[in-house]
Amino acid sequence: MMQAPDIGKAIFEHTSDSYVIELPFGLTIHLPHDWILFGINFSPTKHVVYMAVAALLVFLTVRYAGRQVERRHREGRAPSGFGGAIEAIVLFVRDDVALGNIGHGGEKFVPYILTLFFFILYCNLLGLFPWGATPTGNLAVTGSLALISFLVIEISGFRALGPRGYLKTIVFVPPGMTGVGAVAMALIMTPIEIIGKIVKPFALTLRLFANMTAGHFVILSLLGLIFVFAGSWVVGVVAPASVLFVVGMMLLELLVAFLQAYIFALLTSVFIGLMQHQH
Repeated sequence: MMQAPDIGKAIFEHTSDSYVIELPFGLTIHLPHDWILFGINFSPTKHVVYMAVAALLVFLTVRYAGRQVERRHREGRAPSGFGGAIEAIVLFVRDDVALGNIGHGGEKFVPYILTLFFFILYCNLLGLFPWGATPTGNLAVTGSLALISFLVIEISGFRALGPRGYLKTIVFVPPGMTGVGAVAMALIMTPIEIIGKIVKPFALTLRLFANMTAGHFVILSLLGLIFVFAGSWVVGVVAPASVLFVVGMMLLELLVAFLQAYIFALLTSVFIGLMQHQH
């Protein structure tokens, strides 16, 4: 009797990072893993390669769409097709996500928010292709993105508020309170404010990672049922049901890919706006 495949192992191998890139027809690319500099391993992994692909796709998308829109404007016609679709997304992210939540002075953050949105979107979508991988299903990737956002939020807030104003976002004392009460409130609220600053990037990290990983676990688990029941009469019932559920989950994952990129960009904009206009 044929032994059932180890579905759990297959799922973890697909979702985890490695030095091997799988290709169609059983082909693989083995990445170098001995690039050591000052005792640190700088060797590119599968997720690093797919992040580079995502960054290249962001550049090509914006470049091509920008040229299309520019050509249509020169011809005196409204943008359409691919260029029009990308322009609509850019305008939505700029007006409703970035400027709508950051407020006055938010124009200088628009390029960062747009880059963040498109980069995360492509990282999410690449994992939906056969033999693809999802870099945002890696805690190191989502943590790095959240850390960059955290630095943008805090440094821009420090520059906007000044040292004295920024200190008030850490040491909180209710207006009008003085004396012992003010000292007590400062001692109580300061740790809470510091924890709040740390929780923001931590929440961004886990939300994106968990959502992108969970979908792949469900899809691969449902597909794995076909192989688990292979050789049994039950497979005649399980296989069609699994395929239908997987198709539904793939459509849901497509929505989640856009939604998570939007949420990450939205929350980053909200946090920047809260620091820029502390009052």
